[in-house]
Amino acid sequence: MWRNERYESVPLDVKGIDEDNSKGTRDSLHPQTLRKTRQSEERPKDSNLWPYFQDGLRRIDYVLTYHVQKPHSARKQKSRSCCLSRGRNRTSSPARDDPELAAQEQRLDYHEDDMRLRRDEFEENLREMGLEIEKEEGTKIPGVGFVKIHAPWEVLCREAEFMKLKMPTIKKYEVSHGSGITEKVNMFMQKVTAPLQPKVVDSRTENEKHLSYAFSREKRHLFDLSDRNSFFNSKTRSSIVYEILKRTKCTRAKYVMGISSLLGSGVYTDAYPLHDGDIDGELAETNDRKILCEEWASYSIFYKYQPIGLIRKYFGEKVGLYFAWLGVYTQMLIPAAVVGVIVFLYGCATVDDNIPSNEICDERNNITMCPMCDRACSYWKLVTACGTARASHLFDNAATVFFAIFMALWATMFMEHWKRRQMRLNYVWDMTGFEDTESHPRAEYEFHVMKKSLKKEQSPKAGNVKLTCTDRMPAYMTIIVMMIFLIFVTLVIVFGVVLYRVSIMTALHMSSTPTFRTNIRATVKTTGAVINLIIIIIMDEVYGAIARWLTIMEVPKTDKSFEERLIFKTFILKFANAFTPIVYLAFFRGRLIGRPGKYIYVLGSYRMEECAHAGCLMELCIQLCITMLGKQLIQNNLFEIGVPKLKKLLRRRKIDKKHQEELNKTLHRHEKDHFLGPFVGLNPEYMEMIIQFGMVTLFVASFPLAPLFALLNNIIEIRLDAKKFVTELRRPIAVRAKDIGIWYTLLRGLSKVAVIVNAFVISFTSDFIPRLVYQYMYSPDGTLHGFVNHTLSYFNVSHFQPGTEPLQPLHLGYRVDVCRYKDYRDPPWSDTPYEFSREFWAILAARFAFVIVFQNVVMLMSDFVDWLIPDIPKDISVQIHKERNLIVELFMKEERGKKHRNTIGDPSPQPLRSRPSSQA
Repeated sequence: MWRNERYESVPLDVKGIDEDNSKGTRDSLHPQTLRKTRQSEERPKDSNLWPYFQDGLRRIDYVLTYHVQKPHSARKQKSRSCCLSRGRNRTSSPARDDPELAAQEQRLDYHEDDMRLRRDEFEENLREMGLEIEKEEGTKIPGVGFVKIHAPWEVLCREAEFMKLKMPTIKKYEVSHGSGITEKVNMFMQKVTAPLQPKVVDSRTENEKHLSYAFSREKRHLFDLSDRNSFFNSKTRSSIVYEILKRTKCTRAKYVMGISSLLGSGVYTDAYPLHDGDIDGELAETNDRKILCEEWASYSIFYKYQPIGLIRKYFGEKVGLYFAWLGVYTQMLIPAAVVGVIVFLYGCATVDDNIPSNEICDERNNITMCPMCDRACSYWKLVTACGTARASHLFDNAATVFFAIFMALWATMFMEHWKRRQMRLNYVWDMTGFEDTESHPRAEYEFHVMKKSLKKEQSPKAGNVKLTCTDRMPAYMTIIVMMIFLIFVTLVIVFGVVLYRVSIMTALHMSSTPTFRTNIRATVKTTGAVINLIIIIIMDEVYGAIARWLTIMEVPKTDKSFEERLIFKTFILKFANAFTPIVYLAFFRGRLIGRPGKYIYVLGSYRMEECAHAGCLMELCIQLCITMLGKQLIQNNLFEIGVPKLKKLLRRRKIDKKHQEELNKTLHRHEKDHFLGPFVGLNPEYMEMIIQFGMVTLFVASFPLAPLFALLNNIIEIRLDAKKFVTELRRPIAVRAKDIGIWYTLLRGLSKVAVIVNAFVISFTSDFIPRLVYQYMYSPDGTLHGFVNHTLSYFNVSHFQPGTEPLQPLHLGYRVDVCRYKDYRDPPWSDTPYEFSREFWAILAARFAFVIVFQNVVMLMSDFVDWLIPDIPKDISVQIHKERNLIVELFMKEERGKKHRNTIGDPSPQPLRSRPSSQA
């Protein structure tokens, strides 16, 4: 938005500033009258400890940094010395300076002068908007210049009115906490959870609340302006200045530029608001940052609730909503983890009574199985799969179906609980009527609009020029083709891991070392899962960079649109990257293999891998376990701890170590924050949790301990993120938000897909349906006795294809004429040898019937729970209605007061004015 469209001019006593161009100095202060007023209101602060200008009175609301080039004479002297040193090493040196080097110096000088002129124009425009500026160049940090920005009171009031910021009024009202029973329950819960509450002021429920209203300069009397320094807190001040920075233009370039483009083109290197103060040291005074460090960013208080109100006050609503959502998600994982552990313990307790696993482990059955690979593998005894069968029962038992239904309802309860929590936070944070009407176009969008307008020979300011679908069609086609190609790459990678498992299994069977021949299946499963994990971690970074590149190519208009499109692309790619190996193990492995004598081969001689006799559920569990633990320990926690510390160490290496300790004591707040890592947004944090949510819900039927692992990770994750936000990162720009945006839609979609996926896992991956069909249709005594024999088919070894029979047919010490394999096929002596039997089709029908019934019943129950629980808590709905009535009463009282004052001031009766008649 242009400066003169909807903004009033700033008085001269607010914006009259002269710049001092000397290095390490500041701009002139306010006129004497304003200076005396401020000195009478507060004492000067120490600028070394607090974020203030050198006068100690004006607060630093925002900081811009830029690169300070060395003086021309120093560069020239350095370049000459370089030429002389190179000349000594050569046999013939030119008598004059290198012309290429001179041209390079000239280009550098021109580029630096252009940068400086852009900065001067931009800063002059900021002054015209009413901001005050103080500059420092190379005082303590060599090569870095600082532009410190302060927003005076009138500018804050003007921008707060334009941004429609809700501020607390003088009016207070009593907050009711529901009906009598509800209030007693709330009071009881507060007493019980008192030891778990952080020791901050706003962690408890207040009985009184200020009535909030959008700030207006005409209605200043409604607000408590007794302390102007605290009316707008540091978070609000920095967000106001950032809005001005986005709107202010620099026209020295070929097209108009805001702060985003200036940062992108290198005119400024960084832009950030400042932290409130230090968090350690003898001179560190109490501030919000220090309180957050003590009561939030500490591993010793992992059992306490988060101070969500203080987090929102310091970092803004968007960051506050993320940590509130993460806290609700972690709390809801507690019952899920408890039930998952109970299901796992039930499997442990009943493993000795499980009839199928006992039959597999019974050596008296003497069942000979067909080879697992061609030539190198020989016949083997089913009893050798005893350990795998018993381990599979831990995750594949009667309680698995119950747990899958429970987790589907849990996901619905979690979503409903979060909606109610979010609505409560909106009421407490005065965000109930907030509407995100972002109107600032991104700099890249303006640049493309400018190029399009120049092609049409129109003015760059023409309002009718915009990017259409036709303009974006090449980008759309590129995005579609690229996304399909990347998903195909993911499938190829999974296929490559499959080939690794097949080849390594054959190689281990051919090995002459007894150590390698033992536990072949466990070795192949574990190494394959580790390789998948490494590939997932690497490709996550690659897909994230490609998704950003594709989004930039799309040229979204606003930052919100850019963020949503980036999130969607990143989610699709990372979701496919993380879950494609798991989907293969759950639904494809062991189903596209053929049968003995007629196996399916890929790439000529590679036979598709089979599942163990107990099914692929155990391998799926191993893959989920290694992926969850690996991503949480390596990608999330290790990277989040190690990478920021490494970057911080590299930034500090630029300063001499001898003077580093002394320098830290004398650095100002804006200089200390310069060494902190830049804030890159919440998308990586959300993406990490969304992928984890998918691990917890999508395949939970095969891994009941997933909620427990997620709970343990999140307990650490909350404090790790807190420590990172408070101590390792620069303070983010406070962004207003009333919900978590597109992330809620993704969560909702995952919870729906989880019902279908778990239905297929129970039906097709586990042996739950075959056991059920056998027990009630084929068992002679109604038990599972004889189930293992029922699942095995017969194969005549003379029907092996030439070149595929075992090299050592007498490996077991006797001649094998018939071997067994897991499938439902007719025996070789039947009229239809090796064709699917009637049992196969009966079980297949039962599988699909279970999927349909399970899906509809669980979704119906989920929808019923969704309908039963209201999105808005009743007490919050009452309070919102009460606030609206109080606002109406407040304005009616104000109108009556105006009329009363007008009547007293002018008691003479006013003549009635006749309504003008309309002219024909």
